[in-house]
Amino acid sequence: MSVRNGSNHHKKNNFNLKTNNKLKNMKRTAKAHWNGTLKEGRGELSTQSTTLNNTQYSFKTRFEQGVGTNPEELIAAAHAGCFTMAVGAALSQQGFTPGDLTTAAVLDLDMNNLVITGIHLDLQASAIDGVSEEQFKAVAEDAKKNCIISKALSVPFTLNVTYGSKA
Repeated sequence: MSVRNGSNHHKKNNFNLKTNNKLKNMKRTAKAHWNGTLKEGRGELSTQSTTLNNTQYSFKTRFEQGVGTNPEELIAAAHAGCFTMAVGAALSQQGFTPGDLTTAAVLDLDMNNLVITGIHLDLQASAIDGVSEEQFKAVAEDAKKNCIISKALSVPFTLNVTYGSKA
């Protein structure tokens, strides 16, 4: 890929954000509460930013139609947001100014086996001066593989359980 500033050096998407020249670990938190049976119960989701603040979720919002959100919708939103931002960041690192980037993410949930079978990302972008379609597609493919959420979808996770106390 050629870049606008004349450099042939291509950096991988290693987005190390530094503060005072020290790498920083960051934690983002969310909280879920549930009460009741699967079909009649209900719960609330809250995020550290309070964008979700006791936002309702239930069997209906997850598997039927209802007012509220659901975990699969949130995964799709997170993936669309992360991927789109990664495309913009990669283009910026190469010396280009991205225009409009819009991604729709469709998460496929196999209801028989209750497993996510995939996420399809549909990216639409305005033309960028100096970037060919081939270059743009290469940036998008790299972002698809390397955005933080793409990587997170296959990472190990840990669990701590406290039982017998009020949640």
